[in-house]
Amino acid sequence: MREAMRFEVLGPLRVCRGDEELDLGFPQQRALLALLLVRAGRPVLAGEIVDVLWPGRAPASAMNVVRRYAGALRRLLEPDLPPRAPGRRVLRRAGGYLLEAAEDEVDLLRFRALTKRGKRAAATGRSEAALRHFVDALGDWHGPVAMGIPASVREHTEFASLERELTRTARMAADAALLCGCSELVLPHLRRAVELDPLDESAQAGLVMALAASGLQAEALTAYERVRRLLAEELGIVPGPELTAAHTRVLRQEWGPPRPAAPARPPHPTPTGTAPTAAFVVAPTAASTATPVVALTAPPEAAPTSAATVAPVAAPSPGVAPAAAPKAVPLTAPPPAPAPSPTPLRPARLPADLPVFVGREAELGTLLRVTDAAAASTGAPATVLVSGMPGIGKTALAVHWAHWVADRFPDGQLHVSLRGFGAAEPPLEPADALRGMLGALGVPAARMPSGVDSLAGLYRSTLAGRRLLVLLDDAADTEQVRPLLPAGPGSLTLVTSRLALSGLTASGAHPLHLALLSAADAGAVLARRVGHDRTAAEPGAAAEIVARCARLPLALALVAARAAARPDFPLSAIAAELRHEGDGLDAFAGAGGMPGLRTAFAPSYRRLPPENARLFRLLSLRPGPDLTPGAAAALAGLPQRRTRLLLDELADAHLVTEHAPGRYVQHTLLRLYAAELTAEYDSPAERRAALHRLRTHAATVPDHHPTSHGDHP
Repeated sequence: MREAMRFEVLGPLRVCRGDEELDLGFPQQRALLALLLVRAGRPVLAGEIVDVLWPGRAPASAMNVVRRYAGALRRLLEPDLPPRAPGRRVLRRAGGYLLEAAEDEVDLLRFRALTKRGKRAAATGRSEAALRHFVDALGDWHGPVAMGIPASVREHTEFASLERELTRTARMAADAALLCGCSELVLPHLRRAVELDPLDESAQAGLVMALAASGLQAEALTAYERVRRLLAEELGIVPGPELTAAHTRVLRQEWGPPRPAAPARPPHPTPTGTAPTAAFVVAPTAASTATPVVALTAPPEAAPTSAATVAPVAAPSPGVAPAAAPKAVPLTAPPPAPAPSPTPLRPARLPADLPVFVGREAELGTLLRVTDAAAASTGAPATVLVSGMPGIGKTALAVHWAHWVADRFPDGQLHVSLRGFGAAEPPLEPADALRGMLGALGVPAARMPSGVDSLAGLYRSTLAGRRLLVLLDDAADTEQVRPLLPAGPGSLTLVTSRLALSGLTASGAHPLHLALLSAADAGAVLARRVGHDRTAAEPGAAAEIVARCARLPLALALVAARAAARPDFPLSAIAAELRHEGDGLDAFAGAGGMPGLRTAFAPSYRRLPPENARLFRLLSLRPGPDLTPGAAAALAGLPQRRTRLLLDELADAHLVTEHAPGRYVQHTLLRLYAAELTAEYDSPAERRAALHRLRTHAATVPDHHPTSHGDHP
């Protein structure tokens, strides 16, 4: 049995066997161990090791040195290992080396597993669970990563990206803590995050809000002023929308959990008149002589001043002479933003609405509540993330809703196709998206600066005081979206993506996950597209078509287009064509300008790392409706811990669904697609071996709790 050990890389590099801390040897040997820990469970090619250990020019003997260090680490971690034995810790793999360790032995693996759980909890609105997981994850963070290895090695992107990963988790923890009213729990982690990267505006925004929510408003304003000066001095830019919104909320003392949204009204309302633009006025108040308050008056039409004052305001008690007022404390205000375009346009850039849109009443009700709250808000603008599997109807819903409420946004509507999962073109760069939106707002190209930060600053300035609806369609990731979000109150942004974008949700976006259509809605979609008379005449065939399409809107649209093109064909003939499972996805080829299912699914598959892609393919081999992480691990021939992480990543990409705790299912049509891929990329021998492993697993670990996959065909 392998002896339990403790490996630490999220701070000083340490290895302990029981209570004994091991001497890790020469600096380069320590650096090799740190690299293997950062990649724990995955092989690191020998060439990569050389590049990391010798950032400049590697000596001719570099490969021999790496082998010597690897052998020394093997003997250090397994002192009783016989000479020349391969061992079970530092393993030779595929032209490189791999460190084998359990999740509970490596602080980084624990951190990543807990962060993943926190992101999933945040994405489903469970803020307290998210905060608990994030704080537990950050509990293993004790300073700059891999301290004790050469500084030149620590500057490598492997370690820099890990520190960014830690900072992102601290930021997500800050958002969850705000929602729970427990910001003091995350202050130490946020302080550490901004020490690592003082120019990280997202981390600084989280710190500003957490300080204020913990009763440290003066320190929060000081922190904002410090980073504002730093951004101006180091980068020559003004704070971005996230940091600006945090500062505004502190000034207005709005750092608590968001107020409940307005009660729902029936979906498909007639758009009402525009809500008045909220004025930024915080009137002076009175308090006891012992309690200082912030007195601010800053109407939006007033020209920016160079400073505001914070001073105690007291009402004297009867018979007591008023106390002398303490001196006001000046707070330097942000410099005036660049002047907006003198002739702003009112863009109307929404794509055409889908004339055959039906159903989605619950989702439309959710969007209505968020829109009502945005109209009444004087704080940060509202953002809604519409996510779901390919072909689920994200864009159709967002466009339909945008048309319904367009009149509530008197300053116009913007639409940008971000091409996150385009079949032919790469994702749109944020700078290009900003130039397109600025042009739609009337900003001449000659006035547009270079660089994302400068463009985003001009975009925010141009939108100041305006109420727009912004539709960002098909986002690739959170970082593509962040610079495109309005900063002022009253605007609404709809973001669609195939990914869960937990970072966006953790920053305050409202998650709206699109599930499959109900059977009734799917039937209504088919009837609307082919004609109610035809579905009423052949209800059985119509129901079979809905079932064969597995209630996926794109599949229904493709089959309905074929049926509409052949009005003399009975629906039973169309249904018969769908019964031939041997045809795979041939029945769902592109039609009428719509992409076929293969074309729609392919970009999601191409985005997967090789290990995830292989698991996605092999999942199609399972005989039952769903499976556990243990069964999936057997199929893939991987450790169960690693397989669970891969399943979670596939779930975030909406390529599998965890429909019950620890039980995963593929949508019927995604499973057909995966079956086509495994036949193409995995040899018959590999597929037979996978099934053999699965049968062996089933015989030794019987599944006593098989579940129906319910709403997930």
